Amino acid sequence: MSVLDQSGLVRQGEELDVVAVDRWLKQQLSDLVGTPKVTQYSGGASNWTYRLQYVNRDLILRRPPVGTKAAGAHDMVREHNIQKMLKSVYPAVPEMVALCEDAGVLGCDFYVMEHLSGIIPRANLPRELQLTSRQTRELCLNVLDQLIALHQVDYRAAGLESLGKGEGYCKRQVNGWIERYRKSRTWNVPSFRKVMVWLMAHTPSDSRTCIIHNDWRFDNVVLSAREPTRVIGVLDWEMATLGDPLMDLGSMLAYWVQPNDNFLLRAARRQPSHLPGMLDRQQVVAYYLSKTDIRVENWTFYEVFGLFRLAGIAQQIYFRYHHGQTDNPAFRRIWLFVHALHWRCLQLIRKSAREDGRNRVQPAASDLPQSE
Repeated sequence: MSVLDQSGLVRQGEELDVVAVDRWLKQQLSDLVGTPKVTQYSGGASNWTYRLQYVNRDLILRRPPVGTKAAGAHDMVREHNIQKMLKSVYPAVPEMVALCEDAGVLGCDFYVMEHLSGIIPRANLPRELQLTSRQTRELCLNVLDQLIALHQVDYRAAGLESLGKGEGYCKRQVNGWIERYRKSRTWNVPSFRKVMVWLMAHTPSDSRTCIIHNDWRFDNVVLSAREPTRVIGVLDWEMATLGDPLMDLGSMLAYWVQPNDNFLLRAARRQPSHLPGMLDRQQVVAYYLSKTDIRVENWTFYEVFGLFRLAGIAQQIYFRYHHGQTDNPAFRRIWLFVHALHWRCLQLIRKSAREDGRNRVQPAASDLPQSE
């Protein structure tokens, strides 16, 4: 079995009109040979991602799901354009091939990009890929370095000044995710009222403004098959914007499951952050701050926000399942994960309160990972 990331059968109800796509795509690319073999990637819980294997080209098609969507979500035109403009200043972005805004083809906007052949580190690494703890640490640091490199990109040079509103990002995000969570709440999940009140009371000014990915996870990076600790690509730019880099870091850490986390969080793990050699959450923050000139007054805010935002994302997905807009069985028990995130938020808030309202969680230099 190959260590390369593999697509599988197309899920029932998510079939692609291959004839329509093939006809349209051959109008954009005159060199395509044959009819594509179409498979689907199982990792995406939001947009649907298909692999189109022609005789002479290997391509990826991204399209939005069917059903009710949050305002501004699943914008394929925006995601395509961000990557196309970012490619010249951030090489890890895949090569864009074509964008379709003609609803007559699939009934929605979609885009096609080159397929990046490599390893995607999902919940568990491929069994054939056995990394030592030293290699795992190297992989972890390389993924963090790619995030730091993104945050240092000159967005003006990339022509991305209009990517987001910039200043005031933290406050907008808190208010925005409160509204999104309330609109998507179902009867079987917590209200998050205490968390919402705490976030609004502790929202800081932006630390700075830069390009942020907004969904940075191990399973959104592609690793080299020959050098499996080296990042060759970064995927899923749907939520990229101009914002506070610490919000990006906090959102990333919401997915960071450690061996000492509770059962529900460990059960929902979707990236290999538990492996020996991986940094823990506190070490990740310490490493990031050691590589940048950003200072943190209240790190707990960013961590709680990241968890609350992830709860909002999970609940929006579950809302679609709950109302029969998708029957993907992977979404059936997401509401339990929302409870686990709520518990984690309250745990962090209580810890902050015990420290007399002054956050002392900011990692010190002694928390940095030691060289092996």
